Amino acid sequence: MVQRLIEKIQDTKAPVCVGLDPMLGYIPEQVLEKAFDEFGETLKGAAEAVWQFNRELVDATADLIPAVKPQIAMYEQFGLEGLKVYERTVRYCREKGLIVIGDVKRGDIGSTSAAYAAGHIGRVKVGGASFAGFDTDYITVNPYLGTDGVKPFVDACSEYDRGIFVLVKTSNPSSGEFQDCLIDGRPLYELVADKVAEWGSASMDGAYSNVGAVVGATYPEMSRALRKQMPRTYFLVPGYGAQGGAAEDLRHCFNEDGLGAIVNSSRGIIAAWKKEEYADFGAGRFGEAARQAVMDMIQDINRVL
Repeated sequence: MVQRLIEKIQDTKAPVCVGLDPMLGYIPEQVLEKAFDEFGETLKGAAEAVWQFNRELVDATADLIPAVKPQIAMYEQFGLEGLKVYERTVRYCREKGLIVIGDVKRGDIGSTSAAYAAGHIGRVKVGGASFAGFDTDYITVNPYLGTDGVKPFVDACSEYDRGIFVLVKTSNPSSGEFQDCLIDGRPLYELVADKVAEWGSASMDGAYSNVGAVVGATYPEMSRALRKQMPRTYFLVPGYGAQGGAAEDLRHCFNEDGLGAIVNSSRGIIAAWKKEEYADFGAGRFGEAARQAVMDMIQDINRVL
């Protein structure tokens, strides 16, 4: 799977990922009104607005980017109707040729992780048949329960040619409360990185592993050390743009071959129409605003690389 991701990055010359994390506040009024006129101010109406919003964003940017990252919580808040739109969005993006990273942050005891893996990146058996559930290419995984909570995901990566990104050093301000704690003189995130490299050796795909790592752009010195610690691990890098990470902070997430990382931006792109620099597009051309924001992000990152 990671080789497919690399090929898409090389084809587009864009090591970037669009986070499809829709909040109703990001959706233009005309989209909301249309959905509410049809389904009322209901969970179904909200989910329909999200779907219409996502579809235009994907149509406007799919030729520029290798991947998207829908955050499942933004869909779960609307219950089953939201999950239907999550699945619909995943399917639509894959039809467009995009790599889909399901930001689900799963991880539990072994049997539960096996069920999560089957539902998101594997297949579930029903009698004599098997079915793909959400059918994403990658998912994010929480390693807090250790090897028996992660191994089922690694097994699914190898069996179904899929990938995972394991949380190592996240971009949020309070990440250090646990991740930076010293254990025998080493921060916890370094111990997690050691395990990610170990787990990744069981699912290699060329020079890189299908087992990747989430490493935030907001801590560049830590990303420098982690890049050396996990040279064959692909990084999913959140924190660029709205969270304060700058292009210069990304340099150390990449290897000397120019590969090794894909950088995510969510509201900086999907809500670009609300930002001052894209105000000329207006709400009626929110897809065009997102497209311009993607082009600006690509240029900004490639300038540094």
